[in-house]
Amino acid sequence: MNILDNVFGVHETAIGVRQRRLSLLGENIANADTPNYKAKDVDFKALMDNERAMSTRRTHESHIDHMGGSRNGLVYRVPNNPAADGNTVELNYQQAQFGKESARYTATLQFLENRIGGIKRALRGE
Repeated sequence: MNILDNVFGVHETAIGVRQRRLSLLGENIANADTPNYKAKDVDFKALMDNERAMSTRRTHESHIDHMGGSRNGLVYRVPNNPAADGNTVELNYQQAQFGKESARYTATLQFLENRIGGIKRALRGE
């Protein structure tokens, strides 16, 4: 095993999941007035739990990548106040979630940047 194979740990996966969640929240906001549109989200905790479980089960990269349940973690949100046209997007909730997820995404990016800076300093011998 190469020492650089898992330099970023779970944060590499986390940034991808956070990016996907931001994209889905943006789609929800864009479709707030679309009749019968169903608000989608990502179950971040379930995806990260599956990733952690898979990293401990697979002992070789050529082994079969099998995950129980939903592979993509996509969930549909149940609205507190359903719209008459069947749309399940609650704009104020989606905007709040987008803001929170943006802050989490930024924090994860900063962690990765600090990690990369630490690796650079170690390689330079500082």
